Amino acid sequence: MDRLLTLEMFVAVASEGGFAAAARKLGSSPPAVTRGIAALEARLGTSLFHRSTRAVSLTDAGAAFLEQARRILADLAGAERELRGAEAEPRGQLHLTAPVMFGRLHVLPVVGELMAQYRELSMRMMLIDRNVRIVEEGIDVAVRIGPLADSSLKAVRIGRVRQMLVASPAYLSRRGAPASAGDLAGHDLIAAMGPRAASEWQFASGRWRIEPRPRLVLNTVDGILAAAEAGLGIANLLSYQVVEAVDAGRLISLLADDQPPALPVHLLFEPARAGLPAVRMFVEAMKQRARLAGLG
Repeated sequence: MDRLLTLEMFVAVASEGGFAAAARKLGSSPPAVTRGIAALEARLGTSLFHRSTRAVSLTDAGAAFLEQARRILADLAGAERELRGAEAEPRGQLHLTAPVMFGRLHVLPVVGELMAQYRELSMRMMLIDRNVRIVEEGIDVAVRIGPLADSSLKAVRIGRVRQMLVASPAYLSRRGAPASAGDLAGHDLIAAMGPRAASEWQFASGRWRIEPRPRLVLNTVDGILAAAEAGLGIANLLSYQVVEAVDAGRLISLLADDQPPALPVHLLFEPARAGLPAVRMFVEAMKQRARLAGLG
């Protein structure tokens, strides 16, 4: 049986959790998928799945082989797309992911410009405040804010953002402004749950580390902004999230001299996709957007 087909069957069974589900995904039949997996196991000389009447699960060898198989299939798909026309205009569907507010403020305008310019290009955007598994979820380009974990993905740095403590004029009139990070213990703090939740708030050069004891915890940036503007306390957010409210005077920046080092903003994608017209155009457009938005 064709080696590529058996790899596709293996990844489908692992992803779908069964032979019948994999067959439906591939437009094949369960017996054909069963034969394909058996041929692959015979060629590799090892079992890839534990089989029972109720479930299918990966063996240790299967789990170790799965990421390599996904990478092989992704590289092949990328090479085929690049061969079809690295210099062609962007077309097809581009899958993107970004943090919710960053995506709304900075990615969506770029998407709109590209869609207006290239009629054969469509977009699928996942705006979510967690790190999505790029290869497994079929993402072409991901926006990541903060330090990157080691990986085989290609990273292009497009800018940086800063931590900012902010509060409303009404709150500061009522409670006063903290003179140092140590003063925050006496204030009402607004904190985030989820990816930006932290057991410590850090400040410049490690001079201050505090364990926030928030009076209010919310799960969305919009909620934290609204609470801060309503005078409910001091919020710890990122510069791109608060710049509009600060410029308008609805929020005031605090302890600017104690800001920690800025966080990098990267675009992440598989190296095999770097030459695709849609990816190249999006990366260049995001670089320009970051420069114009002052994120450099």
